[in-house]
Amino acid sequence: MALGPRLDLRQSQSLVMTPQLQQAIRLLALSNLEIESFIAEELEKNPLLDSAGEEAPNGEAADVEIVAVETEEPETVDSLVQSGDAERDAPLDVDYNSEDFHQDSAADSMRGLDGGLGLEGLGAGGSASGEGPDYDSFASADISLHEHLLAQAGSSLADHDLIIAGQIIEQIDETGYFLGNLLDLAQRLGAPLADVERVLGVVQTFDPAGVGARSLSECLALQAKEADRHDPAMARLIDNLDYLAKGNLAALKRICGVDDEDLADMIRELRAYDPKPGCRFGQGERIDAIVPDVFVGRRGSGWAIELNSATLPKLLVNRSYYAELSGGAQDRQSKAWLSECLASANWLLKALDQRARTIIKVSTEIVKQQDGFFRHGVAHLRPLTLRAIADAIGMHESTVSRVTSNKYLSCDRGLFELKYFFTSGIQSADGGDAVSAEAVKSHIKTLIAAEETGAILSDDQLVDLLRAKGFDIARRTVAKYRESMGIGSSVQRRRQKAIGSRAA
Repeated sequence: MALGPRLDLRQSQSLVMTPQLQQAIRLLALSNLEIESFIAEELEKNPLLDSAGEEAPNGEAADVEIVAVETEEPETVDSLVQSGDAERDAPLDVDYNSEDFHQDSAADSMRGLDGGLGLEGLGAGGSASGEGPDYDSFASADISLHEHLLAQAGSSLADHDLIIAGQIIEQIDETGYFLGNLLDLAQRLGAPLADVERVLGVVQTFDPAGVGARSLSECLALQAKEADRHDPAMARLIDNLDYLAKGNLAALKRICGVDDEDLADMIRELRAYDPKPGCRFGQGERIDAIVPDVFVGRRGSGWAIELNSATLPKLLVNRSYYAELSGGAQDRQSKAWLSECLASANWLLKALDQRARTIIKVSTEIVKQQDGFFRHGVAHLRPLTLRAIADAIGMHESTVSRVTSNKYLSCDRGLFELKYFFTSGIQSADGGDAVSAEAVKSHIKTLIAAEETGAILSDDQLVDLLRAKGFDIARRTVAKYRESMGIGSSVQRRRQKAIGSRAA
């Protein structure tokens, strides 16, 4: 066969990810606050885009909508959404059907953190009297810890000492601890190590008490000195915090040379100190609270699900401005640029509308699947996977994953990330439906919270009680869940309760 060039014509199909499609997919994974920032950038780049506050004549807006869901009605997910605009095409896995809504409300949520340093009950008070710090004075000035310390350094130090103090304060973290190395700092500043240590001692006398410490023991010791309670017995107690964490009171009495009454008084004093004194101050740059993307509220016997439109600015395509620009004398390049701006603006409005409808559709199915949680609490949380939601609403699993990333849902029970509702399952002991791991954790926490001092539950006893409730669970799983919640073993809990009863 002769060799030579020839021309072949072949036909094939392939999926091409256009820049517009990539943008629409990327928008699904963004939270409402991230969308707001993205829109601000687009407004800067595209002259044909206007916000609702700059509404122009003949503009087209991207609306945000609501879906009201009655979870007890025997309907499919698609039938829960009423008929909408059927003229739109659907390049993504999106249902365009919904009802118009307007939502201007917002929800705030606070979550307490319990730092487990082995000193259960260690308070946030900054003095030996046990009184809490004056948070109002900090909040009114909205001053950061570094600014507060620098102001004190400026009034008590001068010249070279002030420079050293500034470098030390720079290496104090938001909790009030000094994280630097004194020798490295001395070498960098070309100062004697003794001078650096002396200035650190001065900084450690600043308000709040305990600031500038290099360890928890030093932090508590500084506060004890400030309260004039740093006697030899208290010093030995602070130097042996590990015994206190283990509940070994006999060893502490022997080391400190005190009786039961004195030890209980010292422990009570120690609990009044603040293990993180710097946390009472602002951090300079304000940390934004989590803003919900979806609201869920009761409506009759079901639920209403709606987007938080307060964080979603409405966009407009300024067609009058486009007509004005396109009507003037332009070269080919300018016309192409203007057409590209118009196409980009139209696509962005369409992508935002698709995103809103997709979030509503996924959230609606989550609420349907986890109806027991919204009605009765975490004990009724069901096992749920991304695939289960995707199959129920006819979307791809990756789309559901993007929609549930960085999104938060606000309901009567609090603020939850959408990912929270996807949990593994524990098989029921009677062969019934599996239960969520979070529900099992809730039962474990409830059982332990109800313990009495003389009847601490072991992991084996917890297994028996859980199996009596219908949970087929192994002992190692109970231990794993207990540790993940920061709950100690039965021995540790027995010692902690003994400490609490003696210090009360």
